[in-house]
Amino acid sequence: MSKPSKTVYICNYCGYQVARWMGKCPECGHWDSMVESQKKSSKSQSIHNDEFSNKPVPIDSIDIQEEARLLTGVLEFDRVLGGGIVNGTLILIGGDPGIGKSTLMLQVLHRLSILGNKTLYVTGEESVRQIKIRSNRLNSISSNLLVLSEIDLDHIISLVQETKPSVLVIDSIQTMFNSEIPSAPGTVTQVRESTMRLMIMAKKIGVSVFIIGHVTKDGSIAGPRIMEHMVDTVLYFEGDRNHVFRILRAVKNRFGSTNEIGVFEMKEKGLMEITNPSAMFLSERPENTAGSTVTACMEGTRPILVELQGLASPTSLGTPRRTILGLDHNRVALLLAVMEKKLGIHLVGHDIFMNVAGGVKIIEPGVDMCIIAAIASSFLDKSVISNTVIMGEVGLTGEVRAISHIESRVNEIKKMGFTQCIMPKTNMKQIGNPSDIEIIGISDVSECMKSIFGVR
Repeated sequence: MSKPSKTVYICNYCGYQVARWMGKCPECGHWDSMVESQKKSSKSQSIHNDEFSNKPVPIDSIDIQEEARLLTGVLEFDRVLGGGIVNGTLILIGGDPGIGKSTLMLQVLHRLSILGNKTLYVTGEESVRQIKIRSNRLNSISSNLLVLSEIDLDHIISLVQETKPSVLVIDSIQTMFNSEIPSAPGTVTQVRESTMRLMIMAKKIGVSVFIIGHVTKDGSIAGPRIMEHMVDTVLYFEGDRNHVFRILRAVKNRFGSTNEIGVFEMKEKGLMEITNPSAMFLSERPENTAGSTVTACMEGTRPILVELQGLASPTSLGTPRRTILGLDHNRVALLLAVMEKKLGIHLVGHDIFMNVAGGVKIIEPGVDMCIIAAIASSFLDKSVISNTVIMGEVGLTGEVRAISHIESRVNEIKKMGFTQCIMPKTNMKQIGNPSDIEIIGISDVSECMKSIFGVR
């Protein structure tokens, strides 16, 4: 006979288990996060190993065939996945409420169904009639696109084994209910065990599974952290709901790069792909305006031209404000200190505002020199020539260091019609001396200020 289940308390944030209730989780520090759950015996909790081979084999004896990835027809989506969907993969998609996760997955399934693939969309938050209404708005109607409103995981798995779809979408994992777990849907135990069963099903029968997950107030996916370790790929759908642009970013990918992004635009008919993000981000850029500069940043293998806007405004407050949008706040503070020390630009009595136009978030240091140029342009009230792009990483001593993927950046700059590029001098030998664009090499921030404004 199996041992009786006993009561344990599990943290809703990190999944830490204790035998008695505690007001504060000793693992993550959250208060009032312990919920009561029934822990079953190890025998009843065990996963049947007959679903996988339980004997070790030499890796060189494993016979595999080169399988073509399943292309969805959404080029930006395939780019982020590394060239398409790998058979039997488990993918987690997170994002803020209303950002467009369900819309994106419904459009992807529709594209796949048009190509002749049977797909299944399972929702625990809507009825099938509501899905049909949304599908009519998105023009995503196909006989190969099956929809199901269900939260019972046992029933869902049996239907998947019966219908054998190529791709399955679970919307969302927080609504799924495992009858073997005596706790409510959305709890740490339910989310963890449901993800585990979906992972086993995906590997066993070869269906690719997309899991949509809600996020918490701090931006992380709700549920246990182990859920992100179990899946093969973790995608985040980012963007401000006040902007029309959405960015799909991979933060984990076992079958591709984690640096790629996909850019979409939210319209009335759903999400539209942006194949030339540089043109979109620079479409409303003001010319000959102080504080506006252009730089080329890298998102994976894709160079993107974006506009950085800086504003230095005198203030009477004792502590000047520093408001940064789309950039690392600490990085901008470091560059302001370099400007004070190496350029003699005193910003103590000025409020500093920085913004990346279009709602893009930039984390790479290759845009440092452009940030300094934008702030200096606003401080000096002198505009940067509109056909100039500025790049370079800045060190604490004011030197301008080389950046990566310089050839891709320069090619994108030329494609967008810019005629002048200011870059680190050490990068110039990698691109030679192109005839259709003027290259200005700089070694420190003083040389850059002289090249742009004619001052040191």
